[in-house]
Amino acid sequence: MAENKKQEGRIEPYHHAAAGWGALKYVAINLFKERVSGVNYKSLFAQNQPDGFDCPGCAWPDREHASTFEFCENGVKAVAAESTSKRVTPDFFAAHTVTELLQQSDYELEQHGRLTHPMVYDPASDKYAPIAWDDAFKLIAEELNALDDPNQAAFYTSGRASNEAAFLYQLFVRAYGTNNFPDCSNMCHEATSRGLPGTVGIGKGTVTLDDFEHADTLLIFGQNPATNHPRMLGELRDCAKRGATIVSINPLRERGLERFTSPQHPMEMLTMASTPISSMFVQPKLSGDLALIKAMAKRLLELDDRAVLIGMKRLLDIDFITEHTTGFQEFARDLRAEKWSVLLEESGVPRAQIDELVDIYVRGERVIATWGMGLTQHKNSVATIQMLSNLMLMRGNIGRQGAGLCPVRGHSNVQGDRTMGIEEQPTPAFLDRMQQVFGFEPPRHHGYDVVATIAAMQEGRVKVFVGLGGNFAMATPDTPLTFKALESCALTVQIATKLNRSHLIHGRKALILPTLGRTEIDAQNGVPQGVTVEDSMSMVHISYGLNKPASPELLSEIAIVSRMAEATLGGASQLKWQAYRDDYAVIRDDIEKVFDDFYDYNERVAKPGGFHLKVASREREWATTSGKAQFVPHQIELDTPIRRARAKYGKQLMVMMTTRSHDQYNTTIYALDDRYRGVFGMRRVIFINQADIDMLGMKAGDWVDVESVWEDGVARRADGFMLVAYDIPRGCIGAYYPETNPLVPLGSVADGAGTPTSKSIPVLLTPAAAS
Repeated sequence: MAENKKQEGRIEPYHHAAAGWGALKYVAINLFKERVSGVNYKSLFAQNQPDGFDCPGCAWPDREHASTFEFCENGVKAVAAESTSKRVTPDFFAAHTVTELLQQSDYELEQHGRLTHPMVYDPASDKYAPIAWDDAFKLIAEELNALDDPNQAAFYTSGRASNEAAFLYQLFVRAYGTNNFPDCSNMCHEATSRGLPGTVGIGKGTVTLDDFEHADTLLIFGQNPATNHPRMLGELRDCAKRGATIVSINPLRERGLERFTSPQHPMEMLTMASTPISSMFVQPKLSGDLALIKAMAKRLLELDDRAVLIGMKRLLDIDFITEHTTGFQEFARDLRAEKWSVLLEESGVPRAQIDELVDIYVRGERVIATWGMGLTQHKNSVATIQMLSNLMLMRGNIGRQGAGLCPVRGHSNVQGDRTMGIEEQPTPAFLDRMQQVFGFEPPRHHGYDVVATIAAMQEGRVKVFVGLGGNFAMATPDTPLTFKALESCALTVQIATKLNRSHLIHGRKALILPTLGRTEIDAQNGVPQGVTVEDSMSMVHISYGLNKPASPELLSEIAIVSRMAEATLGGASQLKWQAYRDDYAVIRDDIEKVFDDFYDYNERVAKPGGFHLKVASREREWATTSGKAQFVPHQIELDTPIRRARAKYGKQLMVMMTTRSHDQYNTTIYALDDRYRGVFGMRRVIFINQADIDMLGMKAGDWVDVESVWEDGVARRADGFMLVAYDIPRGCIGAYYPETNPLVPLGSVADGAGTPTSKSIPVLLTPAAAS
């Protein structure tokens, strides 16, 4: 990997509103840098359009699958990156050894452009060389069929895969004989997927975009929409304009939740005006959200008790609680027994601010609670999600217009992949239906998630790794350990559009298989094919690419998956792989045989905007063991790795959160700026409270090395970071991933979800070693 050199850059506070002319400027810079050809510019106006393609970026939904152009800075960057005229050809690989390429940064690797040919690693020359597609699939089949047990292979899925590709992928892998499906959901919203079924019966949000038109209060937990979901700011702007109260609850005070200038509104652009978004900012300390939300619930219960005592209208929705829920009395007893001193200490939020926050919640008649990975990447994240659900249930804010739960997922189809069966813990009912429809006995045991897959590779229990998209090596925790795990494999296969570090961290045998992007025309037998995705609000819509493929050698993900299946399963498979890749409607016909909610799939998805998948909890139907929504009490755990580390190191101990910059999407680095946070031309920075800089005897601009504090005796370091004074709670710091992923121990995961705890890692800062 490239050496950690001190980067030349600058820190310059950004005082403008989010988006506006700054967004247009940086889009222009990005388009120039990517050398997007004139013929591909039209694709910028086709994203999220009825006759265009679904943006390959975030999973924020479209209002009626937008009939007019909707500007999104990060969406344009994603499209430009895919539409670039730069190419990574066999000649490129012939000119560079893998060892040489490893010295380049992730940003430099991204800038080389689109992959054009299937490539195989040649250990003699330490280079990738061209390979025919048939030979690539033969190699995969030989390695898979040589394994002693199908469970010695793992099949990763990123959120860029379509519903059709994901469905075929899980069909192939289960026919092969394993449920080893590590996927990007394991690293982001798994706490949502595991937590909500225990309270409301399904691990999905209960709102649609229409609910934002009726909400009077929005609580935004652990989110930075201006960077992660820029189109969400348009909805928040409209809410603010009509008087809704918006509260930002996040350790970092983010620019996009302060003020926003909408590129969709010419008057704001021309007058340099902006719309204030949040009316209140609450900054809990890292891993303090559970205590904060429980404190809100306790305060609400106290206010309701007082209302009963003085004969006022109750603040709890007793009718809803009585008719639709169970477990409230036990939950209330737990709240009453909880000590305020514990909640205040663990949340880091003053009592007066909690009272003010609860007053806002109580005044709201229609409240939406949204959240991102700021809630889901902690040890207590499942408990936090369930506590938030408890809070919303207390006032009946689930299953009515303008109110509900709104987890905002990251990659464009991460939710759809899970719906399609990319799940290492499949339900018996799903497996029964698979057997009924396809006539084979699927494996019944639970498989490996991301963390378990890394451990299994390291221990030699997984010997073949196949990645359908993504950048597994850099997205995962404990980077040096993950690298060694991948390198120990007999075969690694990476299906991708652009070069990334996972192609360079490879097994003894390795393949790079280039695939079509969502912006590109996918024609089978001369007929353009559409693929579907499911957004964060359970809308399913179809997408057709417009650009000429980057290379005639590219295959679609569906073609790659189906040909892997044919080669591997051979005559043992009666599944119609050829028919699937000839006509994607055939895949959708079979999807509806497995999932009842996808009835008339092809007919419904052909309508502009597609269709909404039923979410039972939205209809106040509760698919829980009790048949009702369930209050679930949770204790505030006091014996934690962070507390033990702080007891040992005192105030010197910091808790680190990893985050991404504004010029970044997941592990893809578009540029070295993070303008809303005032960082330009560099990425190795630490955001830290000025008082903590003073306490450490340092000053802003000093360089430090970072060491994580964990109890397994393994030294984990990341060196060479500049201190940047920032508005963040004392004892907390922020830094970018993937640069700080080496500090996240593989064993530090969310209880009940297995998600790496990337938002709460205990670390120590020391002056940087002389370079």
